[in-house]
Amino acid sequence: MNEIVSIDHFNLWSFDLNLLVAFDALMKERSVTKAAVRLKIQQPAMSHNLGTLRTLLQDELFVRVGQVMQPTHRALRFAEAVEQILSRTQQAIVTPAAFEPGQAEQIFRIGFSSELEVLLVPRLAAMLNEAAPGIRVLARAVNPEMVHKLLDDNVIDLGVGCYDDGNNRHRRSLLFEQSLMCCYNPKLLDLPQTLDRDSYVGLKHALVSQKDAIEGCIDDALKRINVRLDVSVAAPEFLTVLTAVLEAPLIATLPTRIVKRYAGLFGLAVADVPLDLTVSPISMVWSAASDNDPANRWMRSQVTQLVSPIAEFARNIA
Repeated sequence: MNEIVSIDHFNLWSFDLNLLVAFDALMKERSVTKAAVRLKIQQPAMSHNLGTLRTLLQDELFVRVGQVMQPTHRALRFAEAVEQILSRTQQAIVTPAAFEPGQAEQIFRIGFSSELEVLLVPRLAAMLNEAAPGIRVLARAVNPEMVHKLLDDNVIDLGVGCYDDGNNRHRRSLLFEQSLMCCYNPKLLDLPQTLDRDSYVGLKHALVSQKDAIEGCIDDALKRINVRLDVSVAAPEFLTVLTAVLEAPLIATLPTRIVKRYAGLFGLAVADVPLDLTVSPISMVWSAASDNDPANRWMRSQVTQLVSPIAEFARNIA
């Protein structure tokens, strides 16, 4: 394997790299006229390129023998390196890197907010087991304040959750909108089936929070309507919140899809939220640097497909 040497950018800047293309055409055609035709330029321009190459490389490069231009020893040695450079450059520019999920060996690092990990990772695991057994997923909880920095630092490849646009270094795809519902233990709280605003605000609450604000993911929504809740427990995982509500006289406000799916399993009663709370949608975010990466693009398409039933469920209960 050839040793990789440090690139002298200034020296290369002063060398017109198009001359390498001209040299390769001359090697292939052994004629200034035919090389000019190959490059679709005029013959004087090709003659000028040859003259420049002779000056820079301090060698005749091609010597006319009858009707053919024979390369010198210097040209033959130079030609091998030039052909490798141009071939690799063409592959890098023209041919996209192939990605075969069934053959790939790779770890995808995906950041999640709140309950999306529980909903999506099992689906991913089943899909990968069938279609891409060499691909593994490393999931981690990532709060909205950190997701874009983690993408910038290549700590994660994707983020799925309540994430905003970031900036021009990031890309975002909306997956589905969210709505909220309440749940509580009817053995510990005697509440009417329809809660009114005052009753709801007067209760002690349990919420999901992945940030410093104890009112968590609905903090901004509450501020918009100028409401403060008496939050007794805030935790990053919704299962912790559901367990807290099961064992204490608290009311939880969670995404509707979570309440519909898990409240019954915990023996909890459900109720509509008596406030106009608008919460952020669920999105997928990634770095602009990986926007056209075939592997990243493939994983994004898989996430979108796997989220589709969740999104359909969210639309039906909205």
